[in-house]
Amino acid sequence: MKKCLTWWDLIWLGFGSVVGSGIFSITGFETRDTAGPAIVASYAVSGLSALLSVFCYTEFAVEIPIAGGSFSFLRIELGDFIAFIAAGNILLEGLVGAAGLGRSWSSYLASIFSNNPEFLRFRVNFFAEGFNVLDPLAVLILLIVNGIAMTGTKHSSILNWISSIFSAAVIVFIIIFGFINGSTDNLSPFLPYGAEGVFTAAAVVYWSYTGFDMVANMAEEVKKPTRDIPIGLVGSMSLITVVYCLMSLVLVMMVQYTDVDRNAPYSVVFDQIGFKWAKYLVSIVALKGMTTSLLVGSMGQARYTTQIARSHMIPPFFALIHPKTGTPIYATLLTTLVSSVLALFTSLDVLSSVLSFSTLFIFMLMAVALLVRRYYVKDVTPRHDAVKFGAALLVILGSSLGITLLWSSGERGFVGYVVCGGLWALGTAGMALTSQHRSAKVWGVPLVPWLPSLSIVMNIFLIGSLGATAIWRFLICSVVMVVYYVLVGVHTTYDVAHLEEWMNKS
Repeated sequence: MKKCLTWWDLIWLGFGSVVGSGIFSITGFETRDTAGPAIVASYAVSGLSALLSVFCYTEFAVEIPIAGGSFSFLRIELGDFIAFIAAGNILLEGLVGAAGLGRSWSSYLASIFSNNPEFLRFRVNFFAEGFNVLDPLAVLILLIVNGIAMTGTKHSSILNWISSIFSAAVIVFIIIFGFINGSTDNLSPFLPYGAEGVFTAAAVVYWSYTGFDMVANMAEEVKKPTRDIPIGLVGSMSLITVVYCLMSLVLVMMVQYTDVDRNAPYSVVFDQIGFKWAKYLVSIVALKGMTTSLLVGSMGQARYTTQIARSHMIPPFFALIHPKTGTPIYATLLTTLVSSVLALFTSLDVLSSVLSFSTLFIFMLMAVALLVRRYYVKDVTPRHDAVKFGAALLVILGSSLGITLLWSSGERGFVGYVVCGGLWALGTAGMALTSQHRSAKVWGVPLVPWLPSLSIVMNIFLIGSLGATAIWRFLICSVVMVVYYVLVGVHTTYDVAHLEEWMNKS
């Protein structure tokens, strides 16, 4: 692919892909039903977890600047099977995320013309609940945006950063105007749903931070990866975390959390406080934010699909690059069609739980892969160091799961948490005392293994906060992926590996 992106492109691709994907779409649901004014704390928790994942992604993207993002990185460090499970979740994440954004887009457009966010949708009563409100407008916007993404990477990047600068200006307006017209009285009670609500909402609003992985996935097209990727990813995510906390704070300051609209919170809230003209401005910016998120998401998702097709886990036809545009148009067409079907039938609350689970699962695997990369090098790491590292990793994963199970079961006594937390610290300290056998050449995650270990425990904890329904949906999807891998994927990747080995020998 053409190397045409700089750190400036990456910062705005990060801003354009992340801001709009969740803050305008899912904040209303979680504020109204799950967290209340404490939605600010939910965004802070999710932001910290996302920033830890950004560090892991950045080291991989700098060291291995190829397309495919987490799929490519996980395949190198954890092998084909884990990479395939991650690939299935990456595709699921992208498809579900695009569908959710398409439906949010139609909600905000509807809020311009009516107080009913479902004004432009059609209800079909004999379909199952959650799949019975059809949204043809969401399908239309997906087709248009994906069509733009196929015209060329640089064209899409320029369009994104120009529109993102405009969005940033209006977001500043929302924050300032919200503080001026808000009241701290609306922040009471701050925790109407308790700490459980904060962490449950944090797991769901993680959607708002997805998108940076799509930017990391474009490393193959970056001119100077060692300089541009760290600046673009870490810089944009730090800024976005602050912006999200401020935006969620002004929302719950302007009205009581019980009055926040579930579908289009930021446009409706200005109408509620008597500033109807601002409602239209915010709706337009929200539409723009979600449009650029769709655009960057389409670009990144197509590149994920391209790299998966290069490995022959799906038909290699989808890895073909158009000679004129330099873009993977067949992969883009595949993701466009599937996400359009999802957007037509599936409601936002169903989509959000599936998306968050897949995202958190992939980010947890990325932290594990980074530790493997640093501590285990095949034919280099001594056996005793490999055993010590493996034991420490198992303790970290087991203690993280223990903390999650304690919280999910309703246990609030401190003894269990002290024991599990102590085991986590012991496992991480044990790993820290083990020799690293690979170091980052240019840019690396600081405080290894502590930051990746913290990322693991936070991601597993947030996964456990999503609830049983999300877990069952994830398990069903994973079973389908494993069946496909056993019947198809393992054979095609085996054939390709042996073909490459034969060509190298010849």
